[in-house]
Amino acid sequence: MKLLVTGAAGFLGSHLCETLLRMNHEVIGIDNYYTGSKFNLTAIIDNPKFELIRHDVTFPIYLEIDGIFNLACPASPIHYQKNPVQTFKTNVHGAINILGLAKRTGAKVLQASTSEIYGDPEQSPQVETYWGNVNPIGIRSCYDEGKRAAETLFFDYHRQYDVDIRVARIFNTYGPRMAFNDGRVISNFIVQSLKNEPLTVYGDGNQTRSFCYVTDLIEGLVKLFLKDNVHEPINLGNPAPTSMVDVAKEIIAMTNSKSELNFLPLPLDDPKKREPNIEKAKALLDWYPKIDRSEGIRKTIIDFETRLNGIKNGL
Repeated sequence: MKLLVTGAAGFLGSHLCETLLRMNHEVIGIDNYYTGSKFNLTAIIDNPKFELIRHDVTFPIYLEIDGIFNLACPASPIHYQKNPVQTFKTNVHGAINILGLAKRTGAKVLQASTSEIYGDPEQSPQVETYWGNVNPIGIRSCYDEGKRAAETLFFDYHRQYDVDIRVARIFNTYGPRMAFNDGRVISNFIVQSLKNEPLTVYGDGNQTRSFCYVTDLIEGLVKLFLKDNVHEPINLGNPAPTSMVDVAKEIIAMTNSKSELNFLPLPLDDPKKREPNIEKAKALLDWYPKIDRSEGIRKTIIDFETRLNGIKNGL
């Protein structure tokens, strides 16, 4: 197939492009490089089946394609809160433009939604039928409500125009190529520990997240895209919650760091719990995470060490 990946130069987008090329598809990647980087695509940039276009999804694009993975949008709070209006536009205008392209070409289209649509959940683990507990006017709302509005558009385009949609609700994902300044837990802790700096823990550190290694997540996205007639949201993540304090201590030990923990106030509307129920993914896609956290973090630390050493050596 000829497949379009939006947000192709990002953390998830670059891994997805590589996977699709290994499956012998043609891939067109688009990115405006707001948070993505061409360096993430170094391994595939010269692949004759890959084409990279600088483009912002808030503007229409006209291509002939068979399928779309819509991953365009900053995903970490530090980035999506920097320009909240643009974040909301990317989610909503981007969804309208991508769905319009799918409608015109008859392409199947997958939306990279998020666990953030559940807000600060009052039930855990979170199931797809849970409507969430979201502050519509908070500092995270540009992302949370933007993704919720995008889901609304996807299902309305499916009902009204019979667009063949898939919606993946992605829970916390980590792995090689996360940005140093990503602002998310795993990347923050690894960079700080490698530099022997205090690890920033918000609140009392007992809030939980469920971390999924990137290769597992990409496998789930591809399986969902290829599966016929799954027109309902599907949670993709690792149902193994752990506290922030435990993750911090684990990374300090794995890096032999001299870092200590530095506790700061919990940011506004920061979720206390994040744990996916993935029974639908297991039943419909035969998908579940295979990489345990210690193995995944070890691989991620090696990647961060390599890149940091490259910076030190001027590479």
